[in-house]
Amino acid sequence: MTDTALAGASPDQAAPARAKRPASRPAAKPHGQWKVDGTAPLNANETWKQEDNGLNVRERIESVYAKHGFDSIDGTDLHGRFRWWGLYTQRKPGIDGGKTATLEPHELEDKYFMLRVRIDGGALSTEQLRVIGQISVDFARDSADLTDRQNIQLHWIRVEDMPEIWRRLESVDLSTTEACGDVPRVILGSPVAGIARDEIIDPTPLIQELAERFIGDPELANLPRKFKTAITGHPSQDVVHEINDIGLVGMVHPELGPGYDLWVGGALSTNPMLGKRLGAFVKPDQAADVWLGVTSIFRDYGYRRMRTKARLKFLLADWGTEKFRQVLEDEYLGYKLSDGPAAPKPSAPGDHIGVHEQKDGKFFIGATPLAGRLSGSQLVRLADTLEARGSRRLRTTPHQKIVVLDVPKDEVEPLVAELDALGLSARPSVFRRGTIACTGIEYCKLAIVETKVTAATAVAELERRLADLVESKQLPQALSLHINGCPNSCARIQTADIGLKGMMLPTPDGDPTPGFQVHLGGGLASSSREEAGLGRTVRGLKVTAGELPDYVERVVRKFVADHAEGQTFAEWAFAADEGDLQ
Repeated sequence: MTDTALAGASPDQAAPARAKRPASRPAAKPHGQWKVDGTAPLNANETWKQEDNGLNVRERIESVYAKHGFDSIDGTDLHGRFRWWGLYTQRKPGIDGGKTATLEPHELEDKYFMLRVRIDGGALSTEQLRVIGQISVDFARDSADLTDRQNIQLHWIRVEDMPEIWRRLESVDLSTTEACGDVPRVILGSPVAGIARDEIIDPTPLIQELAERFIGDPELANLPRKFKTAITGHPSQDVVHEINDIGLVGMVHPELGPGYDLWVGGALSTNPMLGKRLGAFVKPDQAADVWLGVTSIFRDYGYRRMRTKARLKFLLADWGTEKFRQVLEDEYLGYKLSDGPAAPKPSAPGDHIGVHEQKDGKFFIGATPLAGRLSGSQLVRLADTLEARGSRRLRTTPHQKIVVLDVPKDEVEPLVAELDALGLSARPSVFRRGTIACTGIEYCKLAIVETKVTAATAVAELERRLADLVESKQLPQALSLHINGCPNSCARIQTADIGLKGMMLPTPDGDPTPGFQVHLGGGLASSSREEAGLGRTVRGLKVTAGELPDYVERVVRKFVADHAEGQTFAEWAFAADEGDLQ
């Protein structure tokens, strides 16, 4: 048929002729999935990871770099493999946040390191705590921060001191192995594992098995990116499982008894996604196999071409839960998991603050420092104080808190007072209890704004300004304030009542000033909400660091004045008009 003939045809008649020449589409680029695309590296990061496993760098640290100093360190080791042993270069003092995105790493970094001590399940003896504290005093300028992943971070570490630091840590069965890097990171565990009266299942043996079998295993030491684990057997669901790559949540199956509800694919950062239930019940003797299976799926099928898409959450979003479970069962387990119902709604707060009786009749005390900031000297004094009161065990928490275990009844009140004198409050204000903050611009090369001092200032101001609401008992019993120095959400800003993302804000005179974008109404599983949800952002709602106490006071007073009876802050924040949130 000629073009002239087609010109007189109806659209329906002409359509088949057009279909003969389909538009060409570019071939889809490979994702870099090992089991699909092969293992040939598709970027520089994947190349150096294959050239030499990150675990191998320790030998060079001890035999070369510690002897010849910072300037002898190979660049790929420094900015890559050092992380496999918990080491990041820290930010050079005096570089303002406006330069974070414009300077190269070597321009931002100092010749000192942040060192992350790995504490699986948050479990510490007082002897271990004392060793960490003394390392801080001797080698880290007395710095120590509790993280919201149950680790302790030290700063000002020199590479020359690492052999001695490792010797001291390993003498008390601590390590920095895979505390950072594209590896299985620290395993979050319930801070009250094995001692809580209402515990469903004790995850301690599972956490210990995973750490002993798989941490430091070269077969799992080259993942597409970091891999985060959370395991709890407590009904408070106290390990923020919804924002981990794998979560195992204790529950009682109506026919099979105690075990775990399986979650996968949670993570925040700049593209937040909450984890999903696979609908599978994991029996205790299956749990290690399931963890290895999920981790191996990430290794083999995870996206490696683009690091911005290299977390498990992106694979799960493309596959869906049904396919993910099928691949797990068919390719990695070799058996089907039982179906299971969801774990019940949490029954109590998961931060464990306050005094609580253990199942053996002794007590545990949950206490909070201010936004996770402590010192090595405080850690040493804390170890001495606990031992004097009959306790030799404690736990760090995913909320930047400390839980002291095994306290005799007649030592509880004296210890509460001594903890308070050490800067650890067992009966904190709402704001002190609910505030967490990331490392911030003081040490972090990615940060844009200061966080720890900002948090401490805000807490002190809000305690003073809102004392009237405390007296009249109008203040919410729980209110979370999370302060992050950049968009990466180490402080979980999207899951807080008030989440603050650091950024530089314009001012009338043209000079940018540190400030925050505000997220409102987020939260994870808790006794006050049915399910996890990400916070609400309001267009244009930004506050400078100096205005932060003013803003929080204003929005809290608005909530107190306007909320319906029984309505939580998060519920009110999502229902409120934008003008009420300014």
